[in-house]
Amino acid sequence: MTETKLPGNTSLPSSPEALQALIDADKGTYKYSVEDFFKNPEKTGYQLSPDGNYFSFLAPYERRMNIFIQKIGDESATQITFDKDQNIGGYFWKGNNRIVYVKDSGGDENFKLFAVDKDGQNAKDLTPFDKVKIELIDNLRDQDDQIIIGMNKNSPMLFEPYRINIQTGESQQIGTNSNPAEPITQWMTDHDGKLRIAIQMVDGINQKILYRADEESDFQEVFTTNFKASFQPLFFEFDNQDIVFVSTNVGRDKNVIIRYDMVKKAEVGEPLFEHSEVDVSQLMYSKKRKVLTGVAYTTWKRQFHFFDKERGDLQEKLESQLKGYEVALTSSSKDESKYMIRTYSDKSLGAYYFYDKTTDKLDKIVEVGPWIDEKDMASMKPIQYKSRDGLTIHGYLAQPVGKENEKLPTVILPHGGPWHRDAWGYHPEVLLLTNRGYTVLQVNFRGSTGYGRDFWEKSFKQWGQNMQHDITDGVEWLIAKGITDPNRIAIYGGSYGGYATLAGITFTPDLYTCAIDYVGVSNLFTFMQTIPPYWKPYLETLYEMVGHPEKDKEILAANSPALHVDKIKVPLFVVQGANDPRVNIDEADQIVASLRDKGIDVPYMVKYDEGHGFQNEENRFEFYKAMTGFLYTHLKALS
Repeated sequence: MTETKLPGNTSLPSSPEALQALIDADKGTYKYSVEDFFKNPEKTGYQLSPDGNYFSFLAPYERRMNIFIQKIGDESATQITFDKDQNIGGYFWKGNNRIVYVKDSGGDENFKLFAVDKDGQNAKDLTPFDKVKIELIDNLRDQDDQIIIGMNKNSPMLFEPYRINIQTGESQQIGTNSNPAEPITQWMTDHDGKLRIAIQMVDGINQKILYRADEESDFQEVFTTNFKASFQPLFFEFDNQDIVFVSTNVGRDKNVIIRYDMVKKAEVGEPLFEHSEVDVSQLMYSKKRKVLTGVAYTTWKRQFHFFDKERGDLQEKLESQLKGYEVALTSSSKDESKYMIRTYSDKSLGAYYFYDKTTDKLDKIVEVGPWIDEKDMASMKPIQYKSRDGLTIHGYLAQPVGKENEKLPTVILPHGGPWHRDAWGYHPEVLLLTNRGYTVLQVNFRGSTGYGRDFWEKSFKQWGQNMQHDITDGVEWLIAKGITDPNRIAIYGGSYGGYATLAGITFTPDLYTCAIDYVGVSNLFTFMQTIPPYWKPYLETLYEMVGHPEKDKEILAANSPALHVDKIKVPLFVVQGANDPRVNIDEADQIVASLRDKGIDVPYMVKYDEGHGFQNEENRFEFYKAMTGFLYTHLKALS
């Protein structure tokens, strides 16, 4: 467990001996180890080749997730990537013979694009550029040798579209994005892979929707909308003319699915689907049959509404055979006769199945985490309560199995984002903590996405204020319900959740017993100054949502925990990836240095091969062992 200091760091991480002491402090005898919850699956990420004759999957090689190929019906698989430094970040089939995949370096999120044949031959680095980030625009499903990506090769803050030959690596720039004052932030193609729609930021606040009938024409403005009003094109109608399916809340509170005529600049007919309680943003369709099949949306868990009887019948059939689990179709053959099925629940990583529609046969391929017995795992139950100003706040409560009626030590687990949400499903952190005897509360505080525009906007400039109050009110709700021991409450979160952790122990110092900050923001001024360059187009929007460093100086100062460390009085454990492009290591250094200047010894774990969250298995093991040791020391030891 070696630690070295990076040049410019204001503070040293804790000594290996101090961190080892935390690891050794997890003093229970448990059926499940930390490794059981956080080790790499033996096989996961299954996909089907377009012809339906091969599986691909991810499996560990030298502790890193690499790609393997297996012919359906064969017992053995062929490994085609051999990365020892970093997990493969994602992959997909291009035609029946080639795999395209991405990976970054040490968590820096500068993802590069690679391709390799299914037998492991003809490997090619398709984007051999330093400090360049790529994003997928269109995988061109019907063009085996081509894909369209965005790259910030010409300017770190601007992504421009390129058509790349995945065999040769030859690239052709097919659009320009040269105006940093009005950058294009999104490109969209039609079903033939033609670049037809662009979304442009204006003044960093407004979004201009641009459209063209074909690639020979110039983009024309359709309309301009403030960033608060969502207008997200999903895909074209199947004739590739002027009508686009869109998820939008323009003129509404909740996102609905509409048809929009880009030439007439108007909605067509009534919304295809809307929900009174939550946003709807996912529209599904059959690429082969060219029909809409349904929508997916999330209330307390994922729900479906099907337009297409064939797709609805398939879902019903699979769910009847796989009772007790959520059922997801993760990939299919091009002719849609064969499917890869994934199951999961709040207690299980589930399994992969192969379904052949022509024979109506469902075969299990692999259990993803067979070493965990679901009977030993806690349930993730939806809850709701009222905030102090009358909002309904949704969340999830998990309690140790067999101890649901006891007042137990509790961990509050605010999510990151913050414009994100917690949803029902498999959460290894929740299962580890409940396994160790802690009740866990997850809160979808105001600003959490999916609950409509008004709920989202109520978070603006409320970091450390009403957003934090929603979390505090959740703690008070637990105490009033008699669910928790009020003298043994910890708060732990990552990213924005790390900020909420620091804000919790700074602005409500008597509420928590201890805290763990994982890649969290500590100073809103320095956070704004160190965002990655490709966030710069959104900087004015960020100012609107969080606060402007000059116009809202008092707000940011009041809500920056690093500027109020004199209020912190409970034990704190800080964890950071040195290569984090989103939350710079200085955010962790500041809070640690300030507390150490006060004579408080803050355990501080830094990993120099990680970024915004730990991806490497051995680092996850070390962190969560130290975390459970820290919690045992400050919560369990009090019992």
